[in-house]
Amino acid sequence: MGGLTPAPADAVANPTRWERMPVAVRIGILYIVARAVTTTFLLLAAALSSVGSRFGENADIGTLMIGWDAQWYWFAAEHGYPAQLPITDGGDVAENQWAFMPVYAFLAKGLGFLLGSWGVAAVAIALVAGYLACLVLYRIVRMRADDATATWATAFFAAAPLAALFQVGYAESLFLLWLFLALWMLQRRRYVWLYVLIPLMGFTRPGVLAFALLLGLYGIWRWATRRTEPLPVREIVHICALGLLAVVVGFSWQVLAAVVTGDPSAYLATELAWRRNWLGQSEGAFVPFDGFVQGAAFWFGSWGLGEITGYVVLAASVLGIAALLLFEPHVRRMGVEVRLWSAGYLLYLLAVFFPQSSIFRLLVPLSPLWGAVAMPRSALWRVSVLVACLAGQWWWIYNMYALGNTYWQIP
Repeated sequence: MGGLTPAPADAVANPTRWERMPVAVRIGILYIVARAVTTTFLLLAAALSSVGSRFGENADIGTLMIGWDAQWYWFAAEHGYPAQLPITDGGDVAENQWAFMPVYAFLAKGLGFLLGSWGVAAVAIALVAGYLACLVLYRIVRMRADDATATWATAFFAAAPLAALFQVGYAESLFLLWLFLALWMLQRRRYVWLYVLIPLMGFTRPGVLAFALLLGLYGIWRWATRRTEPLPVREIVHICALGLLAVVVGFSWQVLAAVVTGDPSAYLATELAWRRNWLGQSEGAFVPFDGFVQGAAFWFGSWGLGEITGYVVLAASVLGIAALLLFEPHVRRMGVEVRLWSAGYLLYLLAVFFPQSSIFRLLVPLSPLWGAVAMPRSALWRVSVLVACLAGQWWWIYNMYALGNTYWQIP
């Protein structure tokens, strides 16, 4: 998949004032402009919120920013995690706090003591983490491309269709910061940092098992290419130990939920409670990859296209994405770490997730691929992508916040 190669040097004889600015300042300016646009969109969404919306008439931007899952993080911070799982009238495990990891919730609670409000602290953490994630994303792309490409990739990320996550009470920004730092450290072979970043990832949002898969694939790749890039014993030990750590962290929340509640299936049953909102029926035990199979049948059946069509589209999508990660030249230039992460994370989603409107949010950890999108140097291409990002951002905010009144309008 390609070894570690230095980024091309920038041949700028007479750099502009913009190019002479420190990277942190340039990214900060882009980030502030992007957040101003998102704030405008959220204000419009609040003004358009009607009686049929989850937020009702006369909604304000503050209500939107701490809506949806932010309420669950707040509830976990205030009330902790239940020792007895709530049960629905039908006898199934109901939605509860065990689906939400503790780092973001309790970090916001701690900062909230200083700022006077959990909600203000939660949004502040998301904003700061989003900016820092932009800086690290720039560094990730910069290792494989020139300054202009890295800057455009960061602009796409800051203004992406799901960029509202940078200023609402969700854990995504913080998780992305840990993830990007982990990928950057892996690119640079700075393995020691991963012993801290992996637990932070694992207790901020689900997904660290995908990083465990990345490390396994990465170890295999390094072993296969050891003649072209030496693989010292020290690195073998680190890769194996970190892979084991990621697996342990990935399953530890399930174990903790089982110990506290006395129910070995507490965490998985909690996650399945959300799936019931779409299928409208009690679920059995969790079965890997069953969610996407059920989802293909559910959605294509609902659209009147037939379940078989859904299965065919699912299979074609899996093959198409695999081909993209293997053969698309711009993606290949992003390097093995980003490509293996993307493949591992998509396989993880395929194994554990039921596809619904939250799929857009759950695809955000693939954001390092913005580097591949930014590589074509055409100004028309780059401006068109940015416009498409902003259009997609308004579409998402309008549907999830201004409307937010049906089962497919849940962020």
